[in-house]
Amino acid sequence: MPQELLSPEQWFASLPTAYLASSGLITDETGNVLIVDPNYRDHWTLPGGVVEDGEAPHMACEREVAEEVGLDLTAGALLSVQWSAPYGARPKPFLSFVFDCGTVGSGTTITLQESELDDYAFVEPDRAVELLFPPIAPRLSAALRARKTGGTVYVS
Repeated sequence: MPQELLSPEQWFASLPTAYLASSGLITDETGNVLIVDPNYRDHWTLPGGVVEDGEAPHMACEREVAEEVGLDLTAGALLSVQWSAPYGARPKPFLSFVFDCGTVGSGTTITLQESELDDYAFVEPDRAVELLFPPIAPRLSAALRARKTGGTVYVS
């Protein structure tokens, strides 16, 4: 007996889904990493945020960087992707992208999104990794490696 095929709508509805986030790796001319201090978390993070419905991850990175720190930068090479399993109240996996948003000069003005962020800092790369929430710190380490070597690093 032939198996009945699903309609495209049924087939797509049956596929697994995930949440997406995009961040930008931004450094100053000395190689220090721009990190931000969200007022809704206990740890620092990279500028970025959740990808909106139908939005491309690189465009979300550019939008979030502009909103959070006031910089109009292009999301360049994809440096790292981190997959995080469902956890607690989050019922689906999270895929987090880090794009290379380049280097800014020491005189660059940072304008914080005050509704979400308390502070920003340009810090030495190893210190930046230490300040990030431990489960997300590997995506910054991977992005820094990828920027040096070229390519993209997958973090599971």
